[in-house]
Amino acid sequence: MQTDTLIVGQGICGSMLAWWLEQAGLSFVVMDEPRPFTASRVAAGLINPVTGRRIVKTWMIDELLPFAVSTYREIGATLGIDCISPARVIEFFPTPQMRHAFLDRYADDREHLVLPVHEGDWRAQFQYDLGYGIIRGCQLVDLPALLEATRKRLKEHGRLREERFEQGSLITGITDVRYRDIQAGRVIFCDGVESTANPLFSRLPFAPNKGEFLIIEASDLVGRGDIQTVFKKGISLAPWKEGLYWVGSSYEWSFDEEGPTESFLKRTGAILKDWLNVPYKIVGHYASVRPATLERRPFVGFHPLHPQVGILNGMGTKGCSLAPFFSYQLVEHITKGIAIRPDADVRRFTKVLSHSS
Repeated sequence: MQTDTLIVGQGICGSMLAWWLEQAGLSFVVMDEPRPFTASRVAAGLINPVTGRRIVKTWMIDELLPFAVSTYREIGATLGIDCISPARVIEFFPTPQMRHAFLDRYADDREHLVLPVHEGDWRAQFQYDLGYGIIRGCQLVDLPALLEATRKRLKEHGRLREERFEQGSLITGITDVRYRDIQAGRVIFCDGVESTANPLFSRLPFAPNKGEFLIIEASDLVGRGDIQTVFKKGISLAPWKEGLYWVGSSYEWSFDEEGPTESFLKRTGAILKDWLNVPYKIVGHYASVRPATLERRPFVGFHPLHPQVGILNGMGTKGCSLAPFFSYQLVEHITKGIAIRPDADVRRFTKVLSHSS
């Protein structure tokens, strides 16, 4: 079988890359082992224009956000789904310091930060003592629906192989690559944390980060108006499916096991008990490992010693905003030779990668 591109992985990066390759008229095959709890499939899907305890503007958000919204809407129209919707974050202040930080930032950022008219208007549903602020201009991506619909379409078009990629079967040449019966112009790894074990890319400064989360049933917990509402007080509580909410997530840089833990369940259960005033039931507990990076910038582009081997990875917790833009940049680089942003181009690690096998 011959194809222009072999994509390894069908998370948010692989799905976005497949979309832009199709728009460019290039052929491709996606190889993805069916696994339900990869980082993309269990993420909340929130795109937030501000980030961190200092509530600063997210890197590149003025460029990333409109591009992401346009892309998800276009994909949704093709797939017949609504996969992105406007959202806001109700940020309940867990400490006096966080309240002061929000108020300080509010003085400088009236675009994204809003103060409530009545700080007590969520008390019927939540326990809180220090008030709250509102972050507007967010978007919520329905990742389960998007990835499932994309997978279905890939199958219908004969572009998906549901099997595990075996690195030892890859043969790289000067002008193409071979993988078993597939001859491709290039292979691009979009396989998340799996790339940390790829001998061609294992020297990159990945910083795998484990996240655990719960799914709760809370039919009485509803936002107001037509906009999706994410609630936050140390942990986040985001709409998941009708009557269900995603609760999490932890950020563990050092961990002994990749699966769910009893300690997270107890700790988060205690937070919910103290926070929620409405009935709820825990119906799921999951964990995944995110492909984060030490410098919090993605890895995009082609290996300096193996120009037919590429990577689109390292999105961390911001895959929903980063993947549409950087997958497009990668396809523009392939088809038109347009340069990838230097602070995202994987060739910024040419010296390190040149020592890879």
